[in-house]
Amino acid sequence: MSMKIMTIILFAVSIYTLQAQDGTKEYVTHTFDGTRIINGHSVETLGAGDLEFLISHRFGRLNGGLYEFLGLDHASIRFGFEYGITDRLNVGVGRSSYGKHFDAFAKAKLLQQRDGMPVTVTFLTSAAVNTLKTSAADLPLPLQSRFTYANQLLIARKFGEGFSLQLSPTHLHYNLVDNRDQPNDWFAVGAGARIQLTRMLGISLEYYHLLPGYFPADRKSPLGIGFDIRTAGHVFQLHFTNAAAMIEKGFIGETTGDWLKGDIQFGFNISRVFRLGNRR
Repeated sequence: MSMKIMTIILFAVSIYTLQAQDGTKEYVTHTFDGTRIINGHSVETLGAGDLEFLISHRFGRLNGGLYEFLGLDHASIRFGFEYGITDRLNVGVGRSSYGKHFDAFAKAKLLQQRDGMPVTVTFLTSAAVNTLKTSAADLPLPLQSRFTYANQLLIARKFGEGFSLQLSPTHLHYNLVDNRDQPNDWFAVGAGARIQLTRMLGISLEYYHLLPGYFPADRKSPLGIGFDIRTAGHVFQLHFTNAAAMIEKGFIGETTGDWLKGDIQFGFNISRVFRLGNRR
């Protein structure tokens, strides 16, 4: 999908989210503890004027053994800032050590669960650019070829206080692929869940199924399980996953680790929300 089409979609979505909302309805909130489930986005959006600082960290594979100190000798990290333009429209930017990527996204909540509306629906569109230097032996890589785009429709329902479920149909567009036989557009379907154990502690699960016919043969479906610890202003997420990347093009489209072979990485997300504006 071209950047022009993505911009048109985002503009239309933004106009929708800026419409006046019906204040007489009681909306369901805290479907998930944070804006991420494990690697992928949740349906949650920040409030208007809220700024979130998010640190995501993935160590190396546990099956590296004691020589690699169970993966702790290696690390991949992403720093990100996300801002709530309105309660339903967020934007964010980030920088990853994985591929030296810069990424940016916009996220709009289209529908929110309430009486008469069984689900919350959020639209996410993002772009990432690889800034790795090419070696002297390689041909220069044009800037346009370094971009990848992702579009997701996040659909979630909160079943009481103890359980939430999300489905995430996903479209990835790579401007550059490995060979001419590969399509530039790839599709996957994600699923995530939260099981609340106590007021502060929950279990999170996340899986993305790679639809056949799109992804290279060595790519594996990303799977993650972890714990969410919620405190005032902070969310700590500790988890195990076979994905090293923390942006959509990486953890969905480029995961090669196999859970069954022990290619599992310990990681964490830490977020801190700063309220810069007056909440109504």
